[in-house]
Amino acid sequence: MDLIRWGMIGCGDVTEVKSGPAFQKVRNSSLVAVMRRNGALARDYAERHGVARWYDDASALIQDPEVNAIYIATPPSSHKQYALLSAAAGKPVYVEKPMALNFTECQEMIQACENAGVPLFVAYYRRALPRFLKVKELIDAGVIGNVRFVNVVLYQPMTLENVDAKSLPWRLVPEISGGGLFVDLASHLLDFLDFALGPIAEAQGLTSNQAGRYAGPDIVTGTFKFGSGVHGVGTWCFSGFAHGDLTEIVGDEGKISFSTFNAQPIIRATREGVQSFAIDYPQHIQQPLIQSEVDELNGTGKCPSKGETAARTSWVMDRMLGR
Repeated sequence: MDLIRWGMIGCGDVTEVKSGPAFQKVRNSSLVAVMRRNGALARDYAERHGVARWYDDASALIQDPEVNAIYIATPPSSHKQYALLSAAAGKPVYVEKPMALNFTECQEMIQACENAGVPLFVAYYRRALPRFLKVKELIDAGVIGNVRFVNVVLYQPMTLENVDAKSLPWRLVPEISGGGLFVDLASHLLDFLDFALGPIAEAQGLTSNQAGRYAGPDIVTGTFKFGSGVHGVGTWCFSGFAHGDLTEIVGDEGKISFSTFNAQPIIRATREGVQSFAIDYPQHIQQPLIQSEVDELNGTGKCPSKGETAARTSWVMDRMLGR
């Protein structure tokens, strides 16, 4: 395909810095069209980011002959709809995470893209970030020996002090987000663990709405077991005190500690001592993954985040949420 000419559906916050500008900076890539249902906002985004064309209708963007790949940056409730339309048009699909509302929708998207013969990429960009590749490198090198278990803790305070239930952010509306902040935030780390340690074969969870400020869980505690036999436990709480973000991967000869969202150094501790690795995030956090997608489309590389891998993460979250 040489130059990948992207059309972007959705112009929300995630596209301002994390993804949108990266399409213009990646080799053999260009963002040529954007769409938002509010045409004025679509035009504003296009003008600010130097994009040639804008639309207020997704089908028109998908059918644009200058567009040869589609990026879906809308909330999860519309991922399947736009993915199926893009596949039917014969255009490769890159969809935001979580991949869909549930595992069943993921399977439908995978099947549609397979039937159309187009690739399906998903924005689990930690699979391509140097920071997380370092964690995987340490595990693969055996520096902590045989991995025994994983412990995940993520918590943050409730921020909805004066928000009306009818005007909640979409991430807190289960029918739009697929399950609240748990699926939005926990999905990143669960997907990376799939990448670093292999697929999770068993999962279950407990959920509650402890603060009672919105529908859906504000705390999830999950237990899981990888196909390799490694065990895992995680607690994700969104009405706790202050902020906490720590994952520990413990082996029989050491452990690796790191944050999912902060740029704190990765810590490797063994009997020989403690070593830290300070690796920051790039300005446009999706750029390395987008580069891998463009390379795969041009036959010069492979993207590590596909529909099949992302669907496994949705399956794990469905299990933890009891559905």
